[in-house]
Amino acid sequence: MKTVILCGGQGMRLREETEFRPKPLVPIGGKPILWHIMKIYAHYGFREFVLPLGYRGDMIKEWLLNYETMTNDFSIHLGENSSIEYHDSHLEQDFEVTLADTGQNTMTGGRIKLVEKYISGDTFMVTYGDGVADIDIRSLMEYHHSHGRLATVTVVHPSQRFGVLALDESSSVVDFAEKPQMKDWISAGFLVFNRRIFNYLEGADCILEREPLERLTSEGELVAYKHEGFFYGMDTYRDYMHLNDLWDKGQTPWTK
Repeated sequence: MKTVILCGGQGMRLREETEFRPKPLVPIGGKPILWHIMKIYAHYGFREFVLPLGYRGDMIKEWLLNYETMTNDFSIHLGENSSIEYHDSHLEQDFEVTLADTGQNTMTGGRIKLVEKYISGDTFMVTYGDGVADIDIRSLMEYHHSHGRLATVTVVHPSQRFGVLALDESSSVVDFAEKPQMKDWISAGFLVFNRRIFNYLEGADCILEREPLERLTSEGELVAYKHEGFFYGMDTYRDYMHLNDLWDKGQTPWTK
């Protein structure tokens, strides 16, 4: 099963770090937050990723192309039969990462639509390239399959304010608002979709969190997975400092 990690935004509220690199490469403890997110999924056996790229996407390509040499000791054998011999091994074995250029200014829904050709099977996952959680991905998947509807969104009770959702007693989403003023359950990403979601996505200016999710809500096809554990999004420089402070203190509930 594929996991789409949205990697194209400019991260304007984190400009201290994103002026010269894309937000998914902003580090926590010396490793890009993108690495931390992939490790969350990989812990539960999901090691196939699709990265829709935009702002400074070439840097994400370079990071992955150079991953082996940057994480291992190695010897280079020069000459006509040149080769590289790696002396160590890392834990990111069998990761399969598809990198797709989806445009500098494409919105979230448009980016997902553009990677449709890389998604096989009836179900796939989507999350943002700036949030970490101690979420049980297997439990999330089981919950999605149990209710039988088109989409599942993970909701949390953090101090940060993102998309607020109103839920009924069966955890169906009855109202979805992108970054409102009030509190309650908020969207943390970690979404699961049936591939029929592609029918709701159209054009580069399609914003997933607006018309598509609002339409799914009105049709009763969006259900919330309530995560009571840790979640934190790297939205500002203060968030960046907080996550790195947690790392320095060894307080990293999202690591497995």
